[in-house]
Amino acid sequence: MEERGGVYAGRGLELVFWEWEVVTVMSVFSRSRIKCVPADVYSFIYSCHTTGLSLNNDRLYKLTYSTEVLLDRGKGKLQDSVGYRISSNVDVALLWRNPDGDDDQLIQITMKDVNVENVNQQRGEKSIFKGKSPSKIMGKENLEALQRPTLLHLIHGKVKEFYSYQNEAVAIENIKRGLASLFQTQLSSGTTNEVDISGNCKVTYQAHQDKVIKIKALDSCKIARSGFTTPNQVLGVSSKATSVTTYKIEDSFVIAVLVEETHNFGLNFLQTIKGKIVSKQKLELKTTEAGPRLMSGKQAAAIIKAVDSKYTAIPIVGQVFQSHCKGCPSLSELWRSTRKYLQPDNLSKAEAVRNFLAFIQHLRTAKKEEILQILKMENKEVLPQLVDAVTSAQTSDSLEAILDFLDFKSDSSIILQERFLYACGFASHPNEELLRALISKFKGSIGSSDIRETVMIITGTLVRKLCQNEGCKLKAVVEAKKLILGGLEKAEKKEDTRMYLLALKNALLPEGIPSLLKYAEAGEGPISHLATTALQRYDLPFITDEVKKTLNRIYHQNRKVHEKTVRTAAAAIILNNNPSYMDVKNILLSIGELPQEMNKYMLAIVQDILRFEMPASKIVRRVLKEMVAHNYDRFSRSGSSSAYTGYIERSPRSASTYSLDILYSGSGILRRSNLNIFQYIGKAGLHGSQVVIEAQGLEALIAATPDEGEENLDSYAGMSAILFDVQLRPVTFFNGYSDLMSKMLSASGDPISVVKGLILLIDHSQELQLQSGLKANIEVQGGLAIDISGAMEFSLWYRESKTRVKNRVTVVITTDITVDSSFVKAGLETSTETEAGLEFISTVQFSQYPFLVCMQMDKDEAPFRQFGKKYERLSTGRGYVSQKRKESVLAGCEFPLHQENSEMCKVVFAPQPDSTSSGWF
Repeated sequence: MEERGGVYAGRGLELVFWEWEVVTVMSVFSRSRIKCVPADVYSFIYSCHTTGLSLNNDRLYKLTYSTEVLLDRGKGKLQDSVGYRISSNVDVALLWRNPDGDDDQLIQITMKDVNVENVNQQRGEKSIFKGKSPSKIMGKENLEALQRPTLLHLIHGKVKEFYSYQNEAVAIENIKRGLASLFQTQLSSGTTNEVDISGNCKVTYQAHQDKVIKIKALDSCKIARSGFTTPNQVLGVSSKATSVTTYKIEDSFVIAVLVEETHNFGLNFLQTIKGKIVSKQKLELKTTEAGPRLMSGKQAAAIIKAVDSKYTAIPIVGQVFQSHCKGCPSLSELWRSTRKYLQPDNLSKAEAVRNFLAFIQHLRTAKKEEILQILKMENKEVLPQLVDAVTSAQTSDSLEAILDFLDFKSDSSIILQERFLYACGFASHPNEELLRALISKFKGSIGSSDIRETVMIITGTLVRKLCQNEGCKLKAVVEAKKLILGGLEKAEKKEDTRMYLLALKNALLPEGIPSLLKYAEAGEGPISHLATTALQRYDLPFITDEVKKTLNRIYHQNRKVHEKTVRTAAAAIILNNNPSYMDVKNILLSIGELPQEMNKYMLAIVQDILRFEMPASKIVRRVLKEMVAHNYDRFSRSGSSSAYTGYIERSPRSASTYSLDILYSGSGILRRSNLNIFQYIGKAGLHGSQVVIEAQGLEALIAATPDEGEENLDSYAGMSAILFDVQLRPVTFFNGYSDLMSKMLSASGDPISVVKGLILLIDHSQELQLQSGLKANIEVQGGLAIDISGAMEFSLWYRESKTRVKNRVTVVITTDITVDSSFVKAGLETSTETEAGLEFISTVQFSQYPFLVCMQMDKDEAPFRQFGKKYERLSTGRGYVSQKRKESVLAGCEFPLHQENSEMCKVVFAPQPDSTSSGWF
């Protein structure tokens, strides 16, 4: 202890000494003496201990208690909320005090006259509790159990043991735990860990003259509860929880204990989706009277046995309970009512996604046999959607069922196998079990080479997601890493090399960067381009100076000639990852020395960086101050290639961007188009989608001369897509001259689908143990039906080519917040939905030079609907329900691109003059 002006402070206890007088310290419930023993007569240092709660002998404390809970959509308006209140009288008496220490006590707590009612008294006749007695609401057995006394063994104000009767309902015991936890406190300021109904939590006490405030850090509580969330912050849910308990003291005695616990949550990228849970407890002293005499004895165990031998020690920490659903339909019955919404013709409707999400929730409680039964009975039209749902459930039973159902050795069910694999790739919380299953399938026999490739690509996605969730050292992850990196090193066929590079593009393993650099610099065209675009996905810290040296060699062709697509991808990585002054200067100096369309493309990239104020814009402006880099000759290059970035939506906390860049060959034929959509919230980002259409070797069709380094390329066109950070397996339009000619002659103009299906995109489930003893659940799910397709049309007669990329998306986001006591349940449900479309069309007319290019990016008009439902329901079936609906229309638009494009489109789609002549002349 150190002396502070006559006050000795030690371990948060302040003792004011006046000679040898021992001063009483205010406890939570009464004055209790502090025993101090002189440790050293000369220095007046004392060895003391503090007390928490201390009851007086032979007294009965009569109190009132209430706990209430309210749910709302974050606005805090009582009229918009649902909830209920449980109230009672409470008798508290001291049964025993250890004769060797006043701070070792056994108290008895008894709830009496229990009542359940609405918090919102405006319900009136609609109240579910009106005319119902507590025994009817709770059930006779539950009411009797709630009113049986519990025993609390306290040492130094902290809970040593909590005693109740065996075989009581867990939900009822939790309510008693919530009340008992209020009797745990301390008088001195300080931070410590306490175990109560919330778990093992960090708590901070602030002691004042007439009150003690306890602040519990709810995010620190260690308690076994189920739950998961989407790791990506953009698609994730943010939550904040607080708990403050105030002990009011008057005349050395507690007159009230007030608790307020709040849980706020919100969807990060759509702030209108939010909710709030407020739980309150109130304990007030009414009077004291003569109580039971103190029992004598040295051990608490003997006293407890003497009181009632049926008492047993149970944890003070809240326990898990499940509410039983009475008369709920079976899984097969639910599927029969759901399947009509998942017919192929209905997938563009919000109803399909809404039922998809609801059915996933039922699948998560289903057994393997039930799931397998409905899979085996379904027809081929609806089966792909059912596979989406079963895989998205992400339970052990659903995984075992789908693996038993699918036969990877056969190539007759490729669509189902692909839907399963893509659902695995989009999994919100994949586990090691799922990764092990894919590794096992890859090592086994697979009938389709496309499916084998997709298995490896999705394996890479799972590796990244598990590593993001601190699972990089899991055995299955380590094995998968070796499989990807080892396979890439030993690959002999181009197809295998491509497969492992695509897997690495998803896995983003830091240890894979040397391999990517090797293939980027030394590989052939398509392989080199794939390796370079894989590097493009790595974060800034991984694009080191060594990586940039290799990329500079590729761009400037220091060691070998590279295709334009590879060189421009290398330049993009350099410019997007903290380029040096010389990096930028050398790239700018190269403009003018490149093939004509590449000149125009690189110039457009630099201008886009400046216009959009990208991070590299400052260093680019510095370099442009040099006349050698910034002059008319360099910046007046003609051509049709372009690059443009714009905002879809922008706010102070978030932004949604689109970027479109198109590179042409010198003959006017599309070489590559790249359409990207990103969503940012703060520093977190999500690559929402990327659709790349590539073509090569088509110059022979129009008798044009190929560009440098591209003289011997095979005729090819294909499409590659990234969807929600997952690289999908690329698709091919045609490969080889003969394939091209056959498809041109038989072309129908129908688009080729890159990905189609139902995706569970947002998945957040959280179970909360409220301090009052009630159980709360927060569920947020977001799903979408998506169809991304592309087409490339080529007409020799009209000397025109058209590229189309179409995105059709139906999105539904649902939330469900509930608070359950087993006998009454309150909840809030919301649903937000829209049906949107985005189309990109590039039209090229190469009948003249310079050829004409028009790019269009259109967003369709989209309906926007919001539904809200709040309810209170008794376990006996009686309920109160209120629903709201709001609809609006989001206007369609054409996204702006650069001014040159607008002028060109006017020429390409110039109105044709009307003919007024009716004769030959």
